[in-house]
Amino acid sequence: MSNDKTSLQLVTNGILKENPIFKLALSMCPAVGISTTVMNGIMLGLAVLFVQVFSSVTISLIKDFIHPRIRIPTYTLTIATWVTVIDLTLAAFFPVAYAKMGIFVKIIVAFAIITMRLEMFACKETVSDSFWDGIGMGMGFLLGMVTIGFVRELLGSGAIMGYDVLGFKPLLFFILPSAGFFVVGLMMGFFNWIETRYAQRKRGNA
Repeated sequence: MSNDKTSLQLVTNGILKENPIFKLALSMCPAVGISTTVMNGIMLGLAVLFVQVFSSVTISLIKDFIHPRIRIPTYTLTIATWVTVIDLTLAAFFPVAYAKMGIFVKIIVAFAIITMRLEMFACKETVSDSFWDGIGMGMGFLLGMVTIGFVRELLGSGAIMGYDVLGFKPLLFFILPSAGFFVVGLMMGFFNWIETRYAQRKRGNA
């Protein structure tokens, strides 16, 4: 198997097969709390992508020096370092967006998806594979956040990216936090349906 194919599989795995939100149901707090607009989804998704990639690469680089008994504290310290970097960057260059989602950026350090990926993948694999795995998982989270934000912003406020599209507000319910669970549930069902259809077609072609 070529390196390019391996890299592509690692990326698509995080986006589709092991999507953090729709398949693994991890980091649900931001998925339902901040994903009320597409812009919020993009900003937090990019922040998680940055932290996931750099944390994975860092742990892969130093994995041979981490004592098994302190691996979790090491993961936490590594994630906290990169969260601080992205937190200060967003505060400096995107103050308006940061004012709405700053608390969620800070709690990225506690996101289960990042810690899990460091434990399950980065601490065992090469730097290159850890990089591509981080890209895949981060992109999967970003896709999930943007998708949820798109549905909730369109149906809740009739707008996309702040621009009025429908001219009215169809269902204000979608702006409420509880709607996040509703949309996530629908998307989980959709992903499972796609996976089932793909498996059936694959068996039919076998």
